[in-house]
Amino acid sequence: MLKPRRRKYIKDFRGRRKGLAVRGSEVVFGDFGLKSLGVSWVTANQIEAARRAITHHLKRGGRVWIRIFPDKPITGRAAGKRMGGGKGDIVNHVAVVKPGKIMFEVGGASEELIKEAFAKASAKLPVKTKMVS
Repeated sequence: MLKPRRRKYIKDFRGRRKGLAVRGSEVVFGDFGLKSLGVSWVTANQIEAARRAITHHLKRGGRVWIRIFPDKPITGRAAGKRMGGGKGDIVNHVAVVKPGKIMFEVGGASEELIKEAFAKASAKLPVKTKMVS
């Protein structure tokens, strides 16, 4: 799973998730991209599942670029734990995805094959997506 090697501060605030993606909103590396249409936290497991769906469908027929990285730690507490006692332990890492963010890019394969691969990857993600070129 993807996660940062080290951080200056171990835990983060939750933050606001409003607005459009300013950076990373254009296809740069590949021919086609999977663009987010909504706001969500995408976990490291979801990114890996989508990546595996794309590469499995392409059958070594193209190159895949992952344009998002889960660098935000999310903390959690055990169910039934009483109030107080500080912030919980880190459960997983997420990438904050805003509308317009290109999450994956693919190059070197036919458009129909990439469209099918992105459809399979989109089913693994918690946000609505569309294919852009």
